[in-house]
Amino acid sequence: MNDDFSSRRLFLAAATAAGIGVSRAETPLDAPPLSRTRPAKLSLKGRKPLACITTVYRPLSHSYHIAGRFIHGFAMGERMYVPKQSIGSIYAHQEPDNDLSRDVCKEFGIKHARSIEDALISGGKLAVEGVLLIAEHGNYPLNDKGQILYPRYEWMEEIARVFRKVGKSCPVFCDKHLSYTFDKAQKMLARGKELTFPVMAGSSLPVVWRRPELELRLDAPIEDALVACYGPLEIYGFHALETLQTMIERRKGGETGVKSVQCLIGKEVWRAGDAGRWSWELLESALAKSETVNPGDIRQNVGSMKVLGHPVVPPTAFLIDYRDGSRGTVLLLNGHIRDFVFSAKLRGEKKHPACRFVLPEPPGARFFDAQVLALEKFFDNGKAPYPVERTLLTTGVLDSVIESHFRKGVKIDTPELEVRYTAPADSGFVRGSIAEA
Repeated sequence: MNDDFSSRRLFLAAATAAGIGVSRAETPLDAPPLSRTRPAKLSLKGRKPLACITTVYRPLSHSYHIAGRFIHGFAMGERMYVPKQSIGSIYAHQEPDNDLSRDVCKEFGIKHARSIEDALISGGKLAVEGVLLIAEHGNYPLNDKGQILYPRYEWMEEIARVFRKVGKSCPVFCDKHLSYTFDKAQKMLARGKELTFPVMAGSSLPVVWRRPELELRLDAPIEDALVACYGPLEIYGFHALETLQTMIERRKGGETGVKSVQCLIGKEVWRAGDAGRWSWELLESALAKSETVNPGDIRQNVGSMKVLGHPVVPPTAFLIDYRDGSRGTVLLLNGHIRDFVFSAKLRGEKKHPACRFVLPEPPGARFFDAQVLALEKFFDNGKAPYPVERTLLTTGVLDSVIESHFRKGVKIDTPELEVRYTAPADSGFVRGSIAEA
C-alpha cells in the first residue's frame, strides 16, 4: 500500500481509544516472540475457548482467516498479538478436498466436532464461552433470485436448541449478513433476546483502516451518501451496504430505517445519475480517494472487462431512500475500480468528506486483524462494539435489493425496515499504520 503511515505510538493510542484493545498490558505475558516465518504455538493459559461453526475450513476461507487468528495469533508491530480467546472446537459442515479442519485440529489439540451440539458441549455442559458462526464459502444451492442459501438461520436455531438443553448460553457472532431474508434475520436476533445471549454480526468493513481517517461526527447533517466499489451483487453488495451504513448512521437524529430500495443495472445506472437520482459529484469525490481507478470513461470501462478473476459485470446501482429523507447510493463499478470508497454531502457544507476503506490483499488479508480485535472485545465483555441492528438493517436492504433486481428494477417499498438505533460515539475502526498495526 502507498499510505503514509503514522508512528506505532500514535496507532496504539488511537486504536485503544477506538475501543478495540491493543495495548501491551492487555496481551498475555506469555506471548511468544514474533516470527513471520516459523511462529511458535500459542499458550492456552487463561484464554477462553470458542467454538467455530463453519461451512468449510479451507485455505483463505473466512473461517481460515477468522478462527485462524485465534489459533495462530498475528503480528502487531514488532510483537505477536495473542487474543484473549482460543479455538476449542471446530465443526466444518463440508470437507472439500482441500479441507484443513482435521489437520488443524490434530496439530493444535482442537476438538474436531461431529455436529454443532458436539462442538458446543462436553459432558453434558457448555464447553465454550463464545461461538463463531461462519457460513461463507462452500457448495450451497441458490434460490431463484440467485441468493446463496447459507444455513445461518438454521444454525442459529440449532445453537439456541443446545443452549436450552444445557441451560446456559454464551455470545454468538454471525459472520457477514444474518441471513438471506429479513424475516430470518429478525428471528435470529429474537432468539438471542429470548435466551439472553448477545449477538454480533457483520464483516470487517466497519472496523478496517480508512484513508484519510474519516469519522463523521455524530448528528452530522448528512443529506446524501455514496459508496463505490466492485464485485458480485450479493456477496460484495453486502460489504458495500455495510460500508455505507457505518457512515450514514451517524446523521442527525440517528438511524430510523429505510423507506424504499431500487436496484438498477446497465445503462439505467447512468440514466439515473444523469437524472439526479444519485450524485455524479459525490462519485467524483469518492473516486478521488481510490487507488485503483481505471483511466478512461467510466461508461466504457464498467462491464467491459474481467479484472483479476472477477467476471464481466454491468454497472449496478442500489438506490436507497431513508425514512428521514436522506438517501444513499451503492455503485458496483467492475472494470473501473477495485476498492471501496465513500463520500457524503453535508447540509450547508461545500466540501464533501470522503475516504477509502483499506482492505489489504490475500493471502494475509489483514482486514481480518481488525475484525478479530473487535471480536475479542465482544467475547471478552459480551457487548458488541457496534449495534447488531446495523447488520439487521443492511440484511433487510440487501434482501430488498435482490428482490428489486429479480423483478427487473422495480422500486420496492420497505415499511418493514423501520429499524431504529443510535450509532456509537466512536465507530471503532483501526487507526494508524497497517504494516505496524
